Amino acid sequence: MIPLVLVHGFMGGSEQWKMQAPLADIGPLVTPDLPGFGQNAGAPPVNSIGGFADWVLQGLLDQGIERFHLLGHSMGGMIVQEMMRRSPEAVDRLILYGTGPVGVLPGRFETIETSMKRAAEDGAPATARRISATWFMRGEQAEEYAACAAIAEKSGLGAITAGLEAMRDWSGEDSLSAIQAPSLVLWGDGDRTYAWPQVETLWKTVPNCELAVVPGCAHAVHLEEPEIFNRLIAKFLSDM
Repeated sequence: MIPLVLVHGFMGGSEQWKMQAPLADIGPLVTPDLPGFGQNAGAPPVNSIGGFADWVLQGLLDQGIERFHLLGHSMGGMIVQEMMRRSPEAVDRLILYGTGPVGVLPGRFETIETSMKRAAEDGAPATARRISATWFMRGEQAEEYAACAAIAEKSGLGAITAGLEAMRDWSGEDSLSAIQAPSLVLWGDGDRTYAWPQVETLWKTVPNCELAVVPGCAHAVHLEEPEIFNRLIAKFLSDM
């Protein structure tokens, strides 16, 4: 069975994928913690999307994984686009989830520069809690908010700043039309981080691409509606 590699986003971690455990029925799940985040919070931060992509690809090679399905969420969606550019032959199917083709995030709840400034002023823990709340329709009242914020709080200020710099300085627009793997774009219609125009660009530019929009969800569809999310992923990966 082909492994499914799930690449988390900014201030995320492998623990955010616990509700995706049923997807292991399709194939082994590989859930790396990016440098500076989650269980790798103590690792030196990386400040480029390309650097993250190289790190994930090397980790997969170290595990002997040469071909895989690939899912990227948020900043992780940028990372998997770079992985596609570097190693297109390794990716069987691609899922771009809650993400876009540019890192400056037009339409985001606040600009990257504002987030960097507020992080420096407020500190890492407060920044983690504040930004995590934007990922849910019900904010801090969401059932999964506390667990998600606890993962985000593992990120230090250096990793937060480096991650924001990585997104700010990245664009993958020129490479979208070269993606050959069958692809799925998945988005919650209440997402405050990635606005519809970015999602639409992915859907209309990536060849052989399907679109799934989940109503009543924000940036964390996999936590707000895990059953729907898992069914969409399972169907896409099973439609060979």
